[in-house]
Amino acid sequence: MAGPLRFRVSTSSWSIDRVRRELLAPLDSTFGATLSRSSVPEAFEGCRIDMDNGDFALFAWRTAPGAPHIGYWLGNTETPETLWKTDKVGFETVPNGLSRWAHDELLSDLHDQEPWLVDYPHLSWFFLPVFHSKDGRESTRAFFRDHAAGFPDAGRDMALNFYEEILHTGVLDQYRQTMAGKIGTSTHVDLVRMSAAMSEFTAAKLLDASGHTFIPEIQLDSGYALDFRVPDEDVLVEVTRPRPPTRRTIDTPIGALEQTARNKTDDQLDAHPDAVLLVDCSSFRDDQWNAITGEQPRLPHTPSVVFRARPNGSIEGYAVGELPLGLDHSLVWV
Repeated sequence: MAGPLRFRVSTSSWSIDRVRRELLAPLDSTFGATLSRSSVPEAFEGCRIDMDNGDFALFAWRTAPGAPHIGYWLGNTETPETLWKTDKVGFETVPNGLSRWAHDELLSDLHDQEPWLVDYPHLSWFFLPVFHSKDGRESTRAFFRDHAAGFPDAGRDMALNFYEEILHTGVLDQYRQTMAGKIGTSTHVDLVRMSAAMSEFTAAKLLDASGHTFIPEIQLDSGYALDFRVPDEDVLVEVTRPRPPTRRTIDTPIGALEQTARNKTDDQLDAHPDAVLLVDCSSFRDDQWNAITGEQPRLPHTPSVVFRARPNGSIEGYAVGELPLGLDHSLVWV
């Protein structure tokens, strides 16, 4: 399965004739393809290749006399053989002008294809590498368009405004490649997994709103990775999201909550007992959440915070144990 879009970097010499011969020709023979020239800043020449099946590719190569040879490929189609052994890099690694050119091309396509995203410029930009990924473009767009980004009983616009506000702050911009990729590039909508990925964005909102800086996706000597480190408090944070109860699995909200917390305790949190566990119950309906807050069950790991976010921006929850970081400005305690 292909991951989020990244650039391939070629360190050989390129010309438009070589582009037509080694990039366009094999794609045309496989899919049917057309090439159009494109204006690229910073001493690059560029082109776009559009396949008859809807795939695309951008390619830019340096033209300045005496400058090192280099070419940048970005696409959600089959990679031509001449580029198979090239390295992959993120958007933040390529020259600024080239990155802006690619973003302009991709955002224009995205908003033409999905006009409902025009009102959410930060969400559009942040998830661009997955909205245009080879395998996940349809599923990720459908998740936001048809499933309200994992909120039950919520309209799309309110749900997308919730995440637009988080992304508008810019606190996750430098981590875009990591965080956007968490939603995955599966060819089908996995509502449970994709909703769980969005919980990490809600957790980032909680930390940021209370004034904490954080670093996502922390690889630890234990061999585990936890979702965040909060360096100002030297605290690790792990995020999980229970599935709502069903008759086929756990049939009570409290049972579903406890089972999910127990699953985390049996691996990462056994190795890191001082980490804070954030349990996001945003997939629970009102009656299910009310059953949890009415009893406020203790969990097998402390410290923990059990919370639920609503797409109107409200977040409420309760704490289990003494928290090593403040969240009073992030949610309403119940």
